[in-house]
Amino acid sequence: MKTTNDRYTDKEEVVLWMNTVGPYHNRQETYKYFSLPFCVGTKKTISHYHETLGEALQGVELEFSGLDIKFKDEVMQTTYCEIELDKAKRDAFVYAIKNHYWYQMYIDDLPIWGIVGEADENGEDHYLWTYKKLEIGFNGNRIVDVNLTSEGKVKLVPNTRIAMSYSVKWKKSDVKFEDRFDKYLDPSFFQHRIHWFSIFNSFMMVIFLVGLVSMILMRTLRKDYARYSKEEEMDDMDRDLGDEYGWKQVHGDVFRPSSHPMIFSSLIGSGCQIFSVSFIVIIVAMIEDLYTERGSMLSTAIFVYAATSPVNGYFGGSLYAKQGGRRWIKQMFIGAFLIPAMVCGTAFFINFIAMYYHASRAIPFGTMVAVCCICLFVILPLNLVGTILGRNLSGQPNFPCRVNAVPRPIPEKKWFMEPAVIVCLGGILPFGSIFIEMYFIFTSFWAYKIYYVYGFMMLVLVILCIVTVCVTIVCTYFLLNAEDYRWQWTSFLSAASTAVYVYMYSFYYYFFKTKMYGLFQTSFYFGYMAVFSSSLGIMCGAVGYVGTSAFVRKIYTNVKID
Repeated sequence: MKTTNDRYTDKEEVVLWMNTVGPYHNRQETYKYFSLPFCVGTKKTISHYHETLGEALQGVELEFSGLDIKFKDEVMQTTYCEIELDKAKRDAFVYAIKNHYWYQMYIDDLPIWGIVGEADENGEDHYLWTYKKLEIGFNGNRIVDVNLTSEGKVKLVPNTRIAMSYSVKWKKSDVKFEDRFDKYLDPSFFQHRIHWFSIFNSFMMVIFLVGLVSMILMRTLRKDYARYSKEEEMDDMDRDLGDEYGWKQVHGDVFRPSSHPMIFSSLIGSGCQIFSVSFIVIIVAMIEDLYTERGSMLSTAIFVYAATSPVNGYFGGSLYAKQGGRRWIKQMFIGAFLIPAMVCGTAFFINFIAMYYHASRAIPFGTMVAVCCICLFVILPLNLVGTILGRNLSGQPNFPCRVNAVPRPIPEKKWFMEPAVIVCLGGILPFGSIFIEMYFIFTSFWAYKIYYVYGFMMLVLVILCIVTVCVTIVCTYFLLNAEDYRWQWTSFLSAASTAVYVYMYSFYYYFFKTKMYGLFQTSFYFGYMAVFSSSLGIMCGAVGYVGTSAFVRKIYTNVKID
């Protein structure tokens, strides 16, 4: 098959690949093009293939159309096959027309869409489009534009023969090869004023939050340091009679290991890896325009995720060692397979539904084996390397304060200072900084928009991280001031609660912004939205914990502890 970088000579073969067909409102519910009783052209069939792992996972099912197309060789309207329309075939076409089926094709990796047919105003008679009118633009010896016009409306009547025809017209075009995908982009949608305004709004929120956090903490901490310095000058009797309270009182417990350190360190390691993957993939997408190649975004994400496995092992392994964990091999396995197990488990569940529907989204067995091999022979060994490095290079518990042998009792506090309340409130501001971008991302994935403004996405990722760190630092300061030293899980969960709001927003988007229907599309939507939200939550939680950990270490380093 031609790749997008190949050049054609006159009268050289140009392949029209048929991909999938499915309902317009259910973008992920796709089937093989020839699952509908279309007929094949007379030209010798080229076996369909999967070019990349990403294509296989995304349900790309390329099959040769059988149409004879040659570069710069025009074809007048020509019948290429006939459909013997019995009752079963007619019913299949009628069902497709009622559900607004349309199909996708490719010429030289340029996508083309066409609708199967249409019904009359009363919905009683149904018509099939039988004539594919192709107009292909070329610049020099490269294809830069493809347009399809569907004509030849024929009423579906049982026990008749329907002739399928096509024509090809070639025209010169001034479009550069590098710019040929611009026609598929939608600048009016992605670069709408509301998008720019939301970015500006989020940026102003960051400035406000950073300023607020700096001002409050610096003023408050300065008063705290002054009070604690004064207390140092008192004798024991005065200190005992004094009004002791605040974050200094828990210095002997603040660096106590978190509860369930194994799963906690695994979540932190996985979150750091997800952040690394997001950062790298967005940069690659900004440089390489990954949207121009089928499945390239998913293939790149899988490759980068596997390659960044040492990040997971390093942060998870070092944190587990600092907290005194001894079962480090078990922790490494949990960290390595936490995200893959979540993704593969969801995909496995949805795969059963896809197989029941005979949808092209059903992942082939060979692809499953390939993914398992990546997990076992790439991700796990690299994770092991990272874990060993993390334990040896930064696994020593070099805390600025000594940990007391007996945990200090946690005093009663007001209801709004409880960790559960802090966790629920902690995700509101981070979600507020990204929810407009969530709309654009959802629309590009669940509708027919190609997301290409990765500069915006990078800016939103940076804003999200800054807002998350600021919010978790404030939450942790209030918690420690209430003499509650359970800050590790609280900082993680308060940041991770952003994911709960994103998932709640996905319900709103499904019911009010889309026209999706059916078991397959609904399970696909909510299944993968759960994976997306969980991954986002783990990433935010890790970012929040890392920032808060640096803050906690800093304030206790600057205090003279007896």
